[in-house]
Amino acid sequence: MNAPALIILLLLTLLLIKGTQESAMVNMIIVFIKVAIVLLFIIIGWQFIKTGNHTPYLIPENTPPVTDSAGKVIADYSGWNKHGFGGVLGGAAIVFFAFIGFDAVSTAAQEAKNPKRDMPIGILGSLVICTVLYILFGHVLTGVANWREFVDPEKGREASVAYAISTYMTGYGWLATAVTVAILAGFSSVILVMLMGQSRIFYTMSNDGLIPKAFGELHPKYRTPYKANWILFVFVGLFAAFVPGNVAGDLTSFGTLFAFVLVSAGVWILRVKEPTIPRPFRVPLYPVVSALGVLICTAMIVGLDIQTLKVAFGWMLVGLAVYFIYSKNHSKLRNPDK
Repeated sequence: MNAPALIILLLLTLLLIKGTQESAMVNMIIVFIKVAIVLLFIIIGWQFIKTGNHTPYLIPENTPPVTDSAGKVIADYSGWNKHGFGGVLGGAAIVFFAFIGFDAVSTAAQEAKNPKRDMPIGILGSLVICTVLYILFGHVLTGVANWREFVDPEKGREASVAYAISTYMTGYGWLATAVTVAILAGFSSVILVMLMGQSRIFYTMSNDGLIPKAFGELHPKYRTPYKANWILFVFVGLFAAFVPGNVAGDLTSFGTLFAFVLVSAGVWILRVKEPTIPRPFRVPLYPVVSALGVLICTAMIVGLDIQTLKVAFGWMLVGLAVYFIYSKNHSKLRNPDK
């Protein structure tokens, strides 16, 4: 059982129940620390880049598999989504959960002073900054150490950054420790934002009658959806404690990609079916942006491994069952008299 994950979840749940302002302050401190360490790695690591590690820049089609010391294959690159541009799509799909925080900003619209102005700035501004940092970090990391070492369980694996620094950046052992702290802090801040966003989604869904009223009940003192937070703690805690991290990560990426497909398609559909409704923020270059969102996110979903897709669609069936058994009959939009 992953006990540390449960402890982090419990502390963050208590923080969210205490209040949004306190949560935002803690998150701001965490983000400052991790961004500072990321910038340090990019600046210091740039001088250790070996151009040979970037040649070829994309994984070739005939790349041999990576094996461990016992000869067991731990990474096979024969599939279409394992090399070349297909590999770019497959890799992007796996780590797409890193982009989950941006859409979560929208769930806090009810607590923004000026949503019409603040939401676009918060989402698009942070998206640009983080994407640039992701690209620079990945470029430096794969330049410092060869990419094949990151899948070797005896070398990089989950601690690839710390391994690269310790092995190839002599004299910067302290940076490896700092990066490890930044990774833990980064995960914690993402969990905090996700728990806050999901509790607000539950709050809105409850008010719309799509899920039971308990999800929308506010704490008498702190005015936060505390019951939704506790329910989330139980379900997320079960996943965190007993589901392997790579499985949970891939499922999260699928969920994020599928949500982006639905939102992109939803913008298009609403523009056609409801052209007159108020739009505080309009998506530019419609329908090009909507179409590209659907196509690219769908391509990345296809790039995920088949086992992840099977589990994800099974989980979606559970959601559909909840909707048709409960939500459809209690929806205030469908049943305004209830």
